[in-house]
Amino acid sequence: MPQEITDVEAFIQISDRANYCDIKRVSNVVKLKLRTSRRLYTLKVTPDKAEEIIKKLHCEIREV
Repeated sequence: MPQEITDVEAFIQISDRANYCDIKRVSNVVKLKLRTSRRLYTLKVTPDKAEEIIKKLHCEIREV
């Protein structure tokens, strides 16, 4: 089951052990999805904040 994360710092820490990050851009929300071996973690943020977070991630980044 997917788990939604609300803390940005926790999301960045999870990216250390993630296989990849999918980025889905909807009109006014960006969904970031980290795939680990056991679970899918999601984070919903604004487009401005998403660009800052994407620069800090430590895994492969894929646009969907």
